[in-house]
Amino acid sequence: MSLVKHDRTIVEPFLAFGNSEVVFLKGRVISAYTEKRPSSRNNWLKNILASIRRYSGSAVPLAKVEITFQEKSYVVSTDEDGVFELQIGECKPSENLSEIVFFKVLEPTPKKSQTAQLEVVRYEDGTGVISDIDDTIIISHSTDIGKKFWLSISKNAFTRRPLPGVSGFYKKLTGNGSSPIFYVSSSDWSLFDLIKDFLRFRHIPEGPILLKDKHINLKNIWKSGGGNHNHKFEKIELLFNLYPEMSFYLIGDSGQEDPEIYADVIEKHPNRVKGTFIRLVEKFDPDRKEKLKHIISLGHFHFIESSEEAMQILEKELSFN
Repeated sequence: MSLVKHDRTIVEPFLAFGNSEVVFLKGRVISAYTEKRPSSRNNWLKNILASIRRYSGSAVPLAKVEITFQEKSYVVSTDEDGVFELQIGECKPSENLSEIVFFKVLEPTPKKSQTAQLEVVRYEDGTGVISDIDDTIIISHSTDIGKKFWLSISKNAFTRRPLPGVSGFYKKLTGNGSSPIFYVSSSDWSLFDLIKDFLRFRHIPEGPILLKDKHINLKNIWKSGGGNHNHKFEKIELLFNLYPEMSFYLIGDSGQEDPEIYADVIEKHPNRVKGTFIRLVEKFDPDRKEKLKHIISLGHFHFIESSEEAMQILEKELSFN
């Protein structure tokens, strides 16, 4: 007996944000699955079954999606992983208080006409935050595949645990949510809703979530969050290009390649990074420690062991500005 009903093709919109002239949109098309909302009362077995349902959705490559914004329509195609994106230029904010973008699958022809929508969020200059997710805000054990895999399938958005003090630190960084925050992670798009619910439940400032495009399913679920992390640099570049007048704090951890990626960002944009916080989740081997001497020499790099330590450093820096 199948756990999942793939009875229709749906569009899942993920991102709709931009500046005063450009709007960036992203989403994917998958075969639909039926899944109940998670609960903090769910036990590990219910969470595993929910994970199976989540990853049973099949990507729909070369699907056609109609996007309607400000009374104009655009048609885009999904890639081999069912993902699509569109950047619309010369679209100043509407006089209305909110701007809505609509998404509709045209091909393959759906049995039922289904339209999804997102509100467009626009940001301007000032200070922004770019943060990793795994082992930066949420305990993931990224350096231990077994532990990470068990956490990812046996827990849900309401039972995963945050790193202590993250909520307070991020509220301080963003001025209690008045400055934008962007999340850039190697997690896959199947975890988008889990991450969004987790942020809201744990009172961590919300913002656009940019994840890895490669489709993960039941056959390769163990690869989620792994592999090459170069896409992080590309997504950070997207944000720096969208907001040329914005400076950023960069937040990550030492478990993957965040220090090296952020060092590349600083070298390319030396005057736009206000500070970098790297949470230490493992000891550096001698070779990597030698490489990181160069990173530390760039300045603005803080290797921290707790959110409390990061908060103290931040408060000192703010008092000097």
